[in-house]
Amino acid sequence: MSKNERKDIYWRAYLIYFGFVLLLLTVFVNTVSLQFSGDSENLSLSGEEGDKIPTRLVKRIPRRGEILDAHRTPLVTSVSFYDIHMDPTVVKQRIFDAEISDLCRSLSRTFPSMTAREYENYIRRGRINKNRYLLIKKNASNDERKKLREFPIFRLGRLKGGLVDNEEIIVRKIPNGELMKRTLGYYQNQGKELKVGIEGAYNSYLAGEEGEEIEQKISTGWKRTGQIVKDAVEGADVVTTIDKDIQEVAHAELYRQLEDQGAKSGCAIVMDVKTGHIKAISNLSKGNDGRYYELYNHAIGTKEVPGSTFKLASLMAALEDKKINIKDTVGAYGKYTFYKSTLKDSKEEGYGRITIQNAFEVSSNVISRVIFNAYRNEPENFIRRLRSFGLGDPLGIELDGEPTPTLYAPGSKMWSGISLAWMAIGYEFQQTPLQTLAFYNAVANGGRLVKPQFVSEIRRNGQIVKRFPPVTLIESICSPKTLTTLKSCLEGVVEKGTGYNLKSSLFKIAGKTGTARILNSDLRYGNKGEEKYQASFVGYFPSDEPIYSCIVVISAPSKDIYGASVSGTVFSAIANKVYASQLKYHDAINETNELVKDLPISINGNREDIKTVLDALLIPYSRAIQSDWVNTKADQNKILFQTRNTPKNLVPNVNGLSARDAVYLVESVGMIAHVRGNGVVKSQSIPSGSFVYKGGLIELTLE
Repeated sequence: MSKNERKDIYWRAYLIYFGFVLLLLTVFVNTVSLQFSGDSENLSLSGEEGDKIPTRLVKRIPRRGEILDAHRTPLVTSVSFYDIHMDPTVVKQRIFDAEISDLCRSLSRTFPSMTAREYENYIRRGRINKNRYLLIKKNASNDERKKLREFPIFRLGRLKGGLVDNEEIIVRKIPNGELMKRTLGYYQNQGKELKVGIEGAYNSYLAGEEGEEIEQKISTGWKRTGQIVKDAVEGADVVTTIDKDIQEVAHAELYRQLEDQGAKSGCAIVMDVKTGHIKAISNLSKGNDGRYYELYNHAIGTKEVPGSTFKLASLMAALEDKKINIKDTVGAYGKYTFYKSTLKDSKEEGYGRITIQNAFEVSSNVISRVIFNAYRNEPENFIRRLRSFGLGDPLGIELDGEPTPTLYAPGSKMWSGISLAWMAIGYEFQQTPLQTLAFYNAVANGGRLVKPQFVSEIRRNGQIVKRFPPVTLIESICSPKTLTTLKSCLEGVVEKGTGYNLKSSLFKIAGKTGTARILNSDLRYGNKGEEKYQASFVGYFPSDEPIYSCIVVISAPSKDIYGASVSGTVFSAIANKVYASQLKYHDAINETNELVKDLPISINGNREDIKTVLDALLIPYSRAIQSDWVNTKADQNKILFQTRNTPKNLVPNVNGLSARDAVYLVESVGMIAHVRGNGVVKSQSIPSGSFVYKGGLIELTLE
């Protein structure tokens, strides 16, 4: 062996020797680093001496409870998502080579953000780099997670197929979109607690109790060991008083009217008279796109002058203090001057000599004169009496955001010589829609003022944890005599006053209209033509045996301003639909064997549609008329059909038809129909028989 050959062997030996030394040093440094890394407070060591593995104690977040409606339908729920990872190093080479292409094709079909080739390159690269925690998909649904478990390789499980899918992420979901979204609310705690709506108010029940679990450190990070130190307690379910069916009606009717009026915002509340349970609450504000969203809880948090709905409280005070008799007459001549300020009625010429009850029913501002004359020498007694009704205090609801009503007192810097007169008709006083409704609800409830409540009980694992019984705030706000008088006044508003068009043929409504001038965004009332108004209607139904009270408030409508036509129509629509859908209002049809002898009322319309209904109900009818559109008439024991002329080139007569049929006929001649109101067509803006012009607009008024 030559000298050069021996030298070459020595160099190779030294290289191997020092290579092993360097490898041992690297292992030693990594071991020391691993032992002393991590959070010193949470880090602990487990295992035998000489085989210590770093661990730490971590919180286990429990599943948050659901928020349910009164019938246990979810209003807010928790949905699980999963971060999917893969440990490609555990898959045997033979299986990996045989099935990786099939796995990647399945992944690409399910999660098309990457092609099958890109998935394969990604997983192969992870296997080469010994990545034991390769991210496959973030926030996969539980259905996707189950589907992945059937894929090639993954179906072998975690130990042989490398699928790691147990990292659960719980996301809060509101399945009904904008439906009472603001009242449902949310809870946040990012250094500072933020409690909004039911979610925030009942967070202590919904949150449950955190558990504790041990995590173990591996080369790629921390992983769960499955060792539970303390079990988490799942959040309890909050059962609200909300009836989702009534809520949907209130939301839809309010949205429709806001859109039709181009209003700024509005709210509607339906409350159970006896218990104070809120059955529906809708708050809608116009967004930048012109649509309406639940952006702010106006029903609870926005206090504004109530306008004429406050006249009920003014008369209640005067009657309780025996200042007036409801049958006293007053001169309602359209203008009422107090010092240098003048109030006007909406009817410029006034109403003449009328009783105080009539003045209330037609909402005359002469009531300001009545109250001013009654209390001008003792205004503090008027304020004291209002406070005895609970009007100066908040209701104390569990949800955050309720303000205290603004009720000025004589002697304060905000009180003036005209304050008494203005307050009598709902100005120089502010309260929220919910506070207004609670007062009217007390009248419907025999004088008992109850606290509005949004939650009836707390449940955990199907068991009741806590109940929230009705809370009485004031046992009786006034005498039975005053109550009887004012109930008659409220019924009179609908029977013969400003709410006359809101009457229902099936049940009686009692309530009061209100129209109040409100400040513009610049905190001014605006010049003539720039004024903004708030229209409201509040009352209860059926008036003889009240079950529900309701308030509708619409701010800054652009087409109309009056409480009856703007808000009253929404109230009436809600009342009618609730009445029609609630079995408690209707007698069972099988309680008697007596047969109905009278024929039902039948509307006019399409002959085939009417025949379908009559056949289903086994009601006889004449079959002689063959025209497509007919009028109907009950005649002894059958329905008679009469021909209804519908000329093709002339404006059709749609009076008496349903909205659907009327719109169809108008559009069939090439014109456009705009529908206002509910029921059947009572009038059309272009008379029937007029010449048709394509694209022309016909206004159809329904009642």
